Amino acid sequence: MRATHATLASTGIGKRVRIASVTLDVDAAAWLGAVGLHDGEELVVLRRAAFGGPLHVRTASGGEFAVGREVAMAIGVDDVQNGSTS
Repeated sequence: MRATHATLASTGIGKRVRIASVTLDVDAAAWLGAVGLHDGEELVVLRRAAFGGPLHVRTASGGEFAVGREVAMAIGVDDVQNGSTS
C-alpha cells in the first residue's frame, strides 16, 4: 500500500516540511533534484503568490526557489516537528 502525503501546494506559510515524494516525469524530477529539491530535503514555505501563482520556498541549506503551483502539487511532503516527521 502506498502512503499518502500532503502536497507542497497545500503547505501553509512558515510551515516546515520534508519532501517525501516527487511524482513528475523523469526530466522534471531530475531538474528539481539538481537544484536541491529532492526526497528528504527540508523546506519552509516563505510566501504564496495570489491567484494560484508560485510558492516561494527556502531549503535547509539556504537556497530559495519559486515553485510553480502545478509542480508543488506533485511534491508530496511530511510535516517536520522538532527534527522528526509526524
